[in-house]
Amino acid sequence: MLLALTAALALVVQDRTPLRAAPRAQASELTRLWQGEILEVREERAGYLRVYDYRLERGGYLKSEAVRPLGVSLADAPALLAVLRFLRDSAGAEALGISYGAAYLKAAPGGEISAEPLDAIGRMAERLADEASVRGLGRTDVAQHIQVAEQVGVRMHAFDRNGRMQVCYEGELYRRVLTLPHASPEQRARAALALTRTECIDPDAGLAQRAALDAQRAALLDRIDERSLDPLFRSRVHARRAAVWAAIAFGHARRGEPSADAAQRAIAELHAVHPEELGDEHRAEYLDALVRVGATRWAAAAPPSQAASLLVSTAPGQPGQTCMALTSTQGSTAPLLRRCTYGIVWTASARVIARGHALVLAVQPLESWCELWVFQESGDGWRVDVLPPGAAESGEGYAEFAGFAPGTQRLLVVREVKEHGRFRRRFEELSLEDLIPVREASSPELLADFGRWQDAAWRRDTLTLR
Repeated sequence: MLLALTAALALVVQDRTPLRAAPRAQASELTRLWQGEILEVREERAGYLRVYDYRLERGGYLKSEAVRPLGVSLADAPALLAVLRFLRDSAGAEALGISYGAAYLKAAPGGEISAEPLDAIGRMAERLADEASVRGLGRTDVAQHIQVAEQVGVRMHAFDRNGRMQVCYEGELYRRVLTLPHASPEQRARAALALTRTECIDPDAGLAQRAALDAQRAALLDRIDERSLDPLFRSRVHARRAAVWAAIAFGHARRGEPSADAAQRAIAELHAVHPEELGDEHRAEYLDALVRVGATRWAAAAPPSQAASLLVSTAPGQPGQTCMALTSTQGSTAPLLRRCTYGIVWTASARVIARGHALVLAVQPLESWCELWVFQESGDGWRVDVLPPGAAESGEGYAEFAGFAPGTQRLLVVREVKEHGRFRRRFEELSLEDLIPVREASSPELLADFGRWQDAAWRRDTLTLR
């Protein structure tokens, strides 16, 4: 748009600025304009400007103090960059800052444009998209600010994720940052983090498309030299790598390919994160990675070495299905129970409890969702109960076996889940018979049975106690 306009330009700096039919306060209101709107100024009359809005294809009058003159000549470039720097971190002024950034890119010589303005516009576009995801596109101001940004070429993608609208910046300017040789390590890291966000992947992407995208994300993050970053960005990069490699491990397992190496890489990257360096603002990124790696960690585990009285074997079922057979190593070889699932069956997680009358097993139906299946003998045979991490609609969490207290017949379980945008971890004692919680706490030290009966292998390998 800026390339096409050569007349006097102005930027609207106030939201809900009335555009009137005549230069009078009592004149009828034609529409309302929003911050960042680029206007062509045609004349000034009695404290009003007669303007034309090319986005809305409408002209009218507005008060002169509601706009600022906008020059796009070479001489204007330093002032435009100064305003861009001022607005870069100003919450609520993203649309205005993006328009100033576009004006600077038009005014500055192409060979002298550094990564700084591209990074600044990308940050504001990403922040605007996040605001739209939280508040919804139904809010007039949010929707209008996005339309203002789009008038200068900043594109957004929107799609439904778990029943809510997710809006994401398309990322073109961040990709340009990564091509500039003089971009700072922090600018390159910020661009890589923005371009590898898991929540900005279309949930309807096919298996082949998703596998290619995860490979691209991993390669992009591996090009970032974390040694040159400050502690905050270093931990953010490690956390994102952990989440990406967890996704790769799940994808390999779903396609029947070896997944142990990818899962081990995810765990190693997670261990490289120092959560205390992230602060409150970015702690959720670490928790997100922790949950995703926790859901997939069994891909890196070896089967238990001790002999067991119960065994779980798997075989292909219908397309996409895995069928399990529970058998006893003592007596008849006929299966005690059969069950099929579309999830990944992590046989390395199988643990026999309660003197051979029950078995627990991790089953992962989704990339970031791992359930605990409890097989146990009842009066009329064997049955299986599914213990999810939490409400099924959250889509992010894991439940894992932590031990068994024989005296009270209580199953010790850890569940961590993302609910309503917040992560919740709880340690529970469940009645083995019906899996009803008897006691729960935020820390294992608060539950006596966790102190006496927690599983040694769980304590050694779990990510929950980090």
